[in-house]
Amino acid sequence: MATDFWHLRHRPILALAPMEGYTDSAFRMMAHELGADVVYTEFVSSDAIAHHARTAFKKMTFNPAEQPVVCQIFGKDPEAFVVAAREIEARGFAGVDINLGCPAHKVVRSGTGVALMRSPDFVKRLVAATIEAVRIPVSLKMRASIRRERKEVAPDTPERTTALDLVEALDGMPIAAIMVHGRSYEDGFDGPVDVTMMRAVKERFHGIVLANGGITTPERAKELLDQTGADGIGIARGSLGKPWIFSQIHSFLDTNSYAPPTTDELKHIIERHAELAYAAKGDHGIIELRKHCASYIRGYPNASSLRSKLVRVTTRADITDILKELA
Repeated sequence: MATDFWHLRHRPILALAPMEGYTDSAFRMMAHELGADVVYTEFVSSDAIAHHARTAFKKMTFNPAEQPVVCQIFGKDPEAFVVAAREIEARGFAGVDINLGCPAHKVVRSGTGVALMRSPDFVKRLVAATIEAVRIPVSLKMRASIRRERKEVAPDTPERTTALDLVEALDGMPIAAIMVHGRSYEDGFDGPVDVTMMRAVKERFHGIVLANGGITTPERAKELLDQTGADGIGIARGSLGKPWIFSQIHSFLDTNSYAPPTTDELKHIIERHAELAYAAKGDHGIIELRKHCASYIRGYPNASSLRSKLVRVTTRADITDILKELA
């Protein structure tokens, strides 16, 4: 196996967790520049990669300055996983991550994402095929639990498959890291985080464990690290509109304090994001940036008026002009 970047850290690992439609190259660069130690791509279909789909390869574009950047794949065909993993390695990614946690109904209906947790033996085949195909580290993203399909539930069968069940089924495999979203599939992105389950995974699994779910402040990040004993955390929605949360967390862990960005710093961050988005995707990158701009100015004075303008920008100049109104 190639150098395992996961074990080169001497502090809690802060990762930008994968988010479809958000963690493109520009946002990953922003997170990296603002303190993220590891960044993940949006999830990419292993079948699409195996069939050389242009849309898949677009999502796999990255800037070397993002490194270490991990490409996440989803699917259920072991042969496609092998092809996809080799393509990911050939393109220079630092690692490949297998999605066992996506709760989107379309994904679950296809038997992929979190639905795979219902079949630990099959997951073992997918993971083994991927590990054998490449030298770069292989990691997993999973949820705390998922209810078994009723047709699978016999009187003596537990009605849920948990992250711990999956980790035990994969015992002994050279998996580099596991990110556990602390909510069940049924809870989606709301409800309490199962700290007990994440702590159980950390106690059972001997590799890197990242706690994920509901992390929106440095205080919550530290609390979750203390409660779970995890080696780091993965932040997804908690980074939208505030990618500086990573540097804030590092500061809070080191000094027990942190500061929000000043208005001038916020303007610089947004304009830097626009610069990266344009460099990666041209004018279309600026259009995709609209949703990020709306998140950036949430809570600021005259945010509503600014948001109505920012969601219509088409050029970097538009953004610069509108930001002059940010008090």
